Amino acid sequence: MIDTVAGAKSSTIIYSIAETAKANNLKPYDYFEYLLTEIPKHLDDADYSFLDDLLSWSPNLPANCRKPGKDEVK
Repeated sequence: MIDTVAGAKSSTIIYSIAETAKANNLKPYDYFEYLLTEIPKHLDDADYSFLDDLLSWSPNLPANCRKPGKDEVK
């Protein structure tokens, strides 16, 4: 996959999303699963404002994407 420029670019994007998710106290696997479930629902949308709710720092992300905090029950 990373033997080409396009593959290297793709890897960089995925790595960046994963690291940003970690920095925002998210579980990367669950976050990617959520993104891959939600984005296809909006393929025909002309308005891209739904993307704001998918950002790793959005308060609107589902709880299962977040790592439990010190005060939260696991």
